[in-house]
Amino acid sequence: MKQGMKHVDILFLNQACIKSILTPADTFDAVEYAFRMHAQKKVQMPAKIYLDYPRYAGDLRAMPASIVPIGASGVKIVNSHANNRRFGLPSVMAVFVLVDPETGRPVAIMDATYFTDMRTGAAGAVATKYLSRKDASVLGLVGAGRQAAAQMTAIARIRKIKLVKVCAKTAQEALDFAHRMQRVTNLPIEPCSIEEACDADIISTTTPARKPVVMDRWIKPGTHINAIGADAPGKQELEPALLKRARVFLDDRGQAVHSGEVNVGIQTKRIAMNQIQGEIGEVLTRKIKGRISGRDITVFDSTGLAVQDVAVAFALYKKALRLHKGRTIRLF
Repeated sequence: MKQGMKHVDILFLNQACIKSILTPADTFDAVEYAFRMHAQKKVQMPAKIYLDYPRYAGDLRAMPASIVPIGASGVKIVNSHANNRRFGLPSVMAVFVLVDPETGRPVAIMDATYFTDMRTGAAGAVATKYLSRKDASVLGLVGAGRQAAAQMTAIARIRKIKLVKVCAKTAQEALDFAHRMQRVTNLPIEPCSIEEACDADIISTTTPARKPVVMDRWIKPGTHINAIGADAPGKQELEPALLKRARVFLDDRGQAVHSGEVNVGIQTKRIAMNQIQGEIGEVLTRKIKGRISGRDITVFDSTGLAVQDVAVAFALYKKALRLHKGRTIRLF
């Protein structure tokens, strides 16, 4: 090492540490802030980079971003492997590297598997806050995995949920979800069919579907839908006719057209860009209107933004330093 060169020490935060300090309120505030900064064009966020593993039915994604006003910068590396259950591994795992933008020095390395769930749940909650009816009280979950749990937990902080209806690939999966989540919440959870789950005030879809699973005819006026599952080209959960009937809001135009809920409809020309209202950040900053009437059907197309990860990671880093959490590792 050259004379006078400083050591590079990195704060390491594992999942257990993050779970002990990251609260739903922290995550919601960070994600809401990220949406605002994105709408005000105060971020850098290149397109996601995809590395496909067709032999293993998976992919790897690199998601760099920076939020200029707070000097937060970094990159998340995240996989999506649908068959990982047979190895006893999550289908999605992630690592985040937080970087000092002034020097490029890595300042923190942290598990991002848990906070990815948290920030995606928070994104649905932010959209629910600004797009759903204030009297919405029945939540329908299409899908019963980790993200369904994150959606339910986050949304229940925003609206007074009186009933959760959940459907899954099998009745047993829905029942297991209900039993598991009733132990950690006070919410009544009812396993049901997908059509029954769609008879709700708020719906969150969290499936890997490549053909529509939510039909237009099932959705009543006034419903808000968080479309979470579509995060790669070819994925879709909602019937295109439903998107045409709804007021649709994206997290990011470029990402959504490439890999969000609207990607198939746009590519097949069943949906036109002028039928999309805009981005959720534009609603937060009052550039556009969200819900106009109690009968509007609203859809939030969530692809997951790198600026959300940066905002959450930066908040985590600051909180960990304040609480003296994590451990230091020396790079050189």
